[in-house]
Amino acid sequence: MASPSKKSVLLKILKWRYRHISDKNFVLILSILVGFTAGLVSLLLKNITHLIQVVLESDIISWQTSFYFIIPVIGLLIVYVFTKYIIKKEVRSAIPLILYSLSKQNGVIKRINGYLPLILAPITVGFGGSVGLLGPAIGSGSTLSSDISTLFKLNTKTRFLLIGCAAAGAISAVFKSPLAGLVFAVEVFSLDLTLTSLLPLLFASVSSIITSYFFLGDEVLFRFDVLEKFDIYDTPFYIILGVGTAIASIYFTKMYFGILHFFDRFPKKIYKLLIGGLAIGIMLYFIPPLYGEGLGFINDLLHGDHLTAIGKTPFDEMTGNIWIVIALLTGITIFKAVAMTATFAAGGSGGIFIPTMVMGSALGNVVSKVINNLGIGLHVSEANFTLLGMAGLIAGVLHAPLTSIFLIAEITSSYELFVPLMITTSISFIISKNRIEHNIYTRELAEQGHLLTHDKDQTVLTLMNLEDCIETNFVAVKPNYTLKQLLSEAVAKSNRNLFPVTDEDDHLIGMVALDDIRDIMFDITLYHKIRVDTLMTKSSTVIVYEKDNAKTVMKKFQDTGVWNLPVIKNGKYFGFISKSKLLTSYRRKLITFTR
Repeated sequence: MASPSKKSVLLKILKWRYRHISDKNFVLILSILVGFTAGLVSLLLKNITHLIQVVLESDIISWQTSFYFIIPVIGLLIVYVFTKYIIKKEVRSAIPLILYSLSKQNGVIKRINGYLPLILAPITVGFGGSVGLLGPAIGSGSTLSSDISTLFKLNTKTRFLLIGCAAAGAISAVFKSPLAGLVFAVEVFSLDLTLTSLLPLLFASVSSIITSYFFLGDEVLFRFDVLEKFDIYDTPFYIILGVGTAIASIYFTKMYFGILHFFDRFPKKIYKLLIGGLAIGIMLYFIPPLYGEGLGFINDLLHGDHLTAIGKTPFDEMTGNIWIVIALLTGITIFKAVAMTATFAAGGSGGIFIPTMVMGSALGNVVSKVINNLGIGLHVSEANFTLLGMAGLIAGVLHAPLTSIFLIAEITSSYELFVPLMITTSISFIISKNRIEHNIYTRELAEQGHLLTHDKDQTVLTLMNLEDCIETNFVAVKPNYTLKQLLSEAVAKSNRNLFPVTDEDDHLIGMVALDDIRDIMFDITLYHKIRVDTLMTKSSTVIVYEKDNAKTVMKKFQDTGVWNLPVIKNGKYFGFISKSKLLTSYRRKLITFTR
């Protein structure tokens, strides 16, 4: 908790800001700050990971070359000990956590969840875990944005925008691609692309890139120039690659959830670590490029050095045969998703963006090599297909086609591949989207009804807090009450015209409406003859507190046509939600969200 002196200083700063800086200009200033911090976080993650890798590759661990496949298990063990005995918190995937905070927590992200990846992700990746650093960078940057928004008392919509700025800044800093960062924030976080949001996103991206240039100079992850330009006669091959990346995207997603579901069977985390670690070690022994993020693998493929990309394997003597090389690259395509998910399931921390790119680069290279070695005189650019494969997987796995197009265009510093990119990514996206409606980031949230989308109506319903709509000032009665007891103990003491009927354990068994007893309520001859259980009606539709959300409640009102629905919490009667209360809450949230 802040001390009184700190609160006083903050209050003075806030007062000065309100007097001298307009809200729009203040958001622009904060977007620059967020971009700077997101850039620093990205660089910090990269440098810590690089330091760990340098130590492991030094003479301190001389046996690393021969037994490097054991190193990821050690890293996972360190993460396990740290999370279980030091912080006693579970590792959660960064971007789904952010999306949940946007929909259900007004964009407020718990610090432990946001900053934990700063420690765990470098350990996981530095020790060879087959995951990426971009997701943790976005998670930590978004947590900083959330804290800044809270510090300066910003509204929910502005907090959402600054979190989007953090995501744009992280991608811009890692890839030095401002447009890809901006579009990612719009596609994945469902931000509205208006002038109000566009400028802060651009400012954050530029600020983050400047931060990256300041510390790293013109160093980039991928340095590549397009030498073979678009050829209209290659269009059928781009279509084939689009279909291939769509199939690979569906495989990637199904494998991800399938493996996680398999590991959920094990009751203890240590079992998951041992099984996952063993599986990763076996895969690394046969397919070394699965070690770590795999950025070097992508660079080697882009420069046509597939032997260096594949690395030292038990099949070295056979790599003179191009079809053996194609088989090994196909193995990377297949097993990257397995190794990545096994790392997560075993307790590792990281992201899926870079692994998606690695898998896509391998697939694109395989397709091009197959075409070039069929012996029928066909030739395509292997480097270009490597880039297109990455774009196709990003579009298919993350459902972010525009991000993939602008990312590859900015990596190559040209738009020569724009048409092939549009062909491949659009086909991949359409097929995978039709087959799997929600991507890895959003599937669980969508199933729970917590996912924000570009549909404003659905977004407002998702943001609504059902707790605010529940009214509990209804007088409950028992089924054995006489008409006189009903009138004296409920009707006379309540301004409501509806009375829930509950048993001794507070389970709802029916309702009595004032309109149902209006004709007999003044007939004193019936006061002791009629009981509540003969007057009540049973409600066929109820609201389950633990299960329903604003969207499902709205549909229940639409389907039933009633004006009030009872709420059941923990199996017992809790209160009512009225249609008028729900619509009033919806209107207020809509005004807040769209202003």
